[in-house]
Amino acid sequence: PAMPGLQRAEEAAEQLRRYRRDPGGWSGCRSTGEVAVSWRPSQEFGGKLYRGDGILPGSPSDVWECIKPVAGGLRTKWDQNVKDFEVIEALSASVSVCRTTTPSAFMRIISPREFVDVVVMKQDEDGTMLSAATNVEHPLCPPRSDFVRGFNYPCGCLCIPVPGEPDKTQLLTFFQTDLGGYLPQTVVDSFFPSSISGFYSNLTKAVKALKA
Repeated sequence: PAMPGLQRAEEAAEQLRRYRRDPGGWSGCRSTGEVAVSWRPSQEFGGKLYRGDGILPGSPSDVWECIKPVAGGLRTKWDQNVKDFEVIEALSASVSVCRTTTPSAFMRIISPREFVDVVVMKQDEDGTMLSAATNVEHPLCPPRSDFVRGFNYPCGCLCIPVPGEPDKTQLLTFFQTDLGGYLPQTVVDSFFPSSISGFYSNLTKAVKALKA
């Protein structure tokens, strides 16, 4: 079963690079001092593809340390949308099947979710470090009654070096998630932009704390 998983992971990473290169069709929906959030219709499912773009006060390796998708990593400590992260199966040195659970959100309108994804970590020639993920099924992770199963479509983070600024990182993130369940579209549409700006705000604090 490793082969389709590896292939799906590679395709998700390639999709992220395509989103990065493709500047057209984005509509801005939220802007803070830390991030500009925009969206366009997803080609993967009936929802939206969101993009976050911001400069963080840390080197790419510092930012990567805070966001890399590994068991026991820092992400569960600072990311309020990640309650638990576990590696179900390592398919290769850089690709694994992971299960992420999220706490209830948005004044509990959104109940706890679980996501099962194949996740890949890569470093590109220009020094960009990326993690990409997309949904996958795994025999060790049947749906559970205490969680709503959501589905991530090709999504992830790119830590891009800023030329001449070794202590800064451009963080480009892409999210396209079917939260599952029966949520009003208005809830979904307000949840993601606020969640992404919260992600950048909390990550900025985590990077500063790591350097302190």
